[in-house]
Amino acid sequence: MKNRKEARNVARRDLLKLAGLGGVAGAAAIAASGGTAKAAVKTGSGKGSGYRETEHVRKYYDLAKF
Repeated sequence: MKNRKEARNVARRDLLKLAGLGGVAGAAAIAASGGTAKAAVKTGSGKGSGYRETEHVRKYYDLAKF
């Protein structure tokens, strides 16, 4: 029984070690890429279903003291 419990503890330690190494590897991959990010290009007519400040929204702002 003791061996089984020890094996479980070792497995947990190995998992934590691998998780730490995964973070380091991810950071290294990001640093090695060295590329620049490109901005998203807006397509369409520009009349999407985005935020609109309607009368009931203004009323909420007034009641909420925004």
